[in-house]
Amino acid sequence: MTLKRRWAPLTLALPAVLACGLAACSETPEAAPPAPAASSVPVTSSAPADPTVRMVSRDGRRLAFHVTPGKLPAIVLDAGGGEDSSYWKTLVPQISQATGSEVITYDRAGMGDSDEVPGAWDPVRAAGDLKAGLTELGVTDDVVLVSHSQAGEVATYFVRENPGWVDGAVLVDANLPPFFTEAEVERIVAVNGPQIEALKQQPSTRENRQLIATAENFGPVHNAYHEVSWPADVPKTVIVSEKTPFDGSPEDAQRWRDAAESFAAPGKVVTAEGSSHDVPLDRPELVLAQVTEMAAR
Repeated sequence: MTLKRRWAPLTLALPAVLACGLAACSETPEAAPPAPAASSVPVTSSAPADPTVRMVSRDGRRLAFHVTPGKLPAIVLDAGGGEDSSYWKTLVPQISQATGSEVITYDRAGMGDSDEVPGAWDPVRAAGDLKAGLTELGVTDDVVLVSHSQAGEVATYFVRENPGWVDGAVLVDANLPPFFTEAEVERIVAVNGPQIEALKQQPSTRENRQLIATAENFGPVHNAYHEVSWPADVPKTVIVSEKTPFDGSPEDAQRWRDAAESFAAPGKVVTAEGSSHDVPLDRPELVLAQVTEMAAR
């Protein structure tokens, strides 16, 4: 398994390295499941405009936001750990065409065209970065969040700290508070410790630094996150992958599914059949359908 393949689930909270510790990880990425039948989501007849890049400053750092123009609600796509806005490059034009909405993607600090920020991963700070960007863009209400993996942490803090901004969210195999029990966090930290120490011995790269930052304060960050709840007045749809980030570790996979069910109530849980953790890549038509449905609400 390459570092890039490991990073996407790793930064949902380092569980992918945990999963690799519990099951054999191949160097060859698993083939995506066969493409499903064409989606029935209606599309508009006109092609979406190309996105424009807006650089937003916060605390002396630059953050890159990519904006495809359209109507409200604005649909904000937030990729998982180790991924920048290009993760959504296939879905952006499809969502724009299907909904007619403004579609916004962005590069979190240290990813893509956005500047790095020193120190441990902090989802509260990341939520503040998102707020700064949307404020600069004039998007402070009528927002639909679409958050994958680690971005689930950003979404949860964002909706709590910005009441009235978000009309609904689609959480795509996302990090959700119920999963991060004290026992699970201790387990993740213990299993991943040797891998992170080995990573520190490698040449410093932007990607390595982001991985190490995620591990640096993992326990306290996720113990606190476990206590956070989603506001009852913000509708949510939770998509959970069939294989989960823990394919090969049935106990952890079941905990992941149970967390999704617990967190979604009284919302909706949708299983992405045949999908790995990378649901937006394996099952884009499913994500498109759920985003379109949420935007229509």
